[in-house]
Amino acid sequence: MARKSVVARELKRERLVKKYAELRKQLKEEGRWDELDQLPKNSSPVRLHNRCQLTGRPKGYMRQFGVCRVVFRDLALQGKIPGVTKASW
Repeated sequence: MARKSVVARELKRERLVKKYAELRKQLKEEGRWDELDQLPKNSSPVRLHNRCQLTGRPKGYMRQFGVCRVVFRDLALQGKIPGVTKASW
């Protein structure tokens, strides 16, 4: 499980990206790069990182399900993800 501070930092980045999205778009269209540089660094969408919704794990993230591979496997084996079964051949 990821530290709570790291997960909170990521949530803060998401809020900043959402808050400054329109302003960033407008400044880019007008070519006002000096004013764009004055915005907070964390308001850039490039700084966001996908994290597991349940554990906050940053690696092994499965975009289709929104969880990491470890949690995905546990949920799949418990039958909590519809349509997913363990492969055997």
